[in-house]
Amino acid sequence: MAPLGLTTVSSDPVIGVLALQGDVREHLSALAATGALARPVRRPAELEGLHGIVLPGGESTTMYKLARTFELFEPLRAAIRDGLPAFGTCAGMIMLADHIEGGIAGQETIGGLDVVVRRNAFGRQVDSFEEVVTFEPSWSDAFDFPATFIRAPLNRFVAVMPARSAKLLSVGPGHRQLTLTPRPVTSSAIPSVNDSTYALVA
Repeated sequence: MAPLGLTTVSSDPVIGVLALQGDVREHLSALAATGALARPVRRPAELEGLHGIVLPGGESTTMYKLARTFELFEPLRAAIRDGLPAFGTCAGMIMLADHIEGGIAGQETIGGLDVVVRRNAFGRQVDSFEEVVTFEPSWSDAFDFPATFIRAPLNRFVAVMPARSAKLLSVGPGHRQLTLTPRPVTSSAIPSVNDSTYALVA
């Protein structure tokens, strides 16, 4: 297999989406809308020729078990270690973290991001709920918005980006992995961070 993630990206980059479980269809659709050639990845051979890969939101323990079943875990870990750029959302962040807390017995991660992620940091799935919240954006009058609050991981060592800032702060050597937790981080979770801050790690 040729080195992955080290070639010059064309105007039509080929981006894989780990397609074992989770928000696979939504990520494939979003990538296609940007002009990328998006394709699902379930087998080691499907890593060939990728310019990057997305690890979607879903259930990290299920993804881990299926990656082992499909014999994809070690080839994906090796590809990322060799430089394949990776983006992880929610469960994908757990998969990319070098260390996890609250995982099942024996759960491993793909790694590549020198952080500690806590699974189910905001409660289990039964704690998810829907609620109408008042949204007050800087560009519009306040309006009510039907919001869904799901369980999510917490990155214990995190670079922070204020909600209205366009600057992305990053940690870790190489900066070839990007992850995010799709919800505001509360000040009780990370000291000195206010409620309008989002946690991003690159």
